[in-house]
Amino acid sequence: MKRLILICAFLSLQVVNAQQNEINWIDFEDLDVALETETKPVVIYFYTDWCAYCKKMDRNAFKNSEVVSTLNQDFYAVKMNAESTEHIEFDGQVFTNEQSKIQRNGIHQIPLILASRKDKPISFPVVMVLDEEFRVKRKSHEYLTSENMKALIKG
Repeated sequence: MKRLILICAFLSLQVVNAQQNEINWIDFEDLDVALETETKPVVIYFYTDWCAYCKKMDRNAFKNSEVVSTLNQDFYAVKMNAESTEHIEFDGQVFTNEQSKIQRNGIHQIPLILASRKDKPISFPVVMVLDEEFRVKRKSHEYLTSENMKALIKG
């Protein structure tokens, strides 16, 4: 019986440790609600399923304990598949992926609005840091190592 209790306790600690090493990602609709309650800076991560650098960042930079801790404590962290076909209601507006109706892998309106660059096509991954007023402070359109991610979110 003692052995069973020790095993259960050990497994519980493993679950807690695993949860502490994960970012508390939310979507734009949850962000809308959260911002009504408390304003704080926002980090937005746009990715695609086919993006090798996005997958590498998910495995490395977004698993780094300092990055996880900073994002969970100091920011709302939003993660969005840029090719999502879902309708998203945010800030009183409905956003869609109009491109998906005419082309495969169309980009959703939200990343097109927030992550587009002047005179350059949108590329992924995109990580954006926004202040409490939802103004873009920093933006990256490339693969970020853990160290680069720390620098980006800490400013």
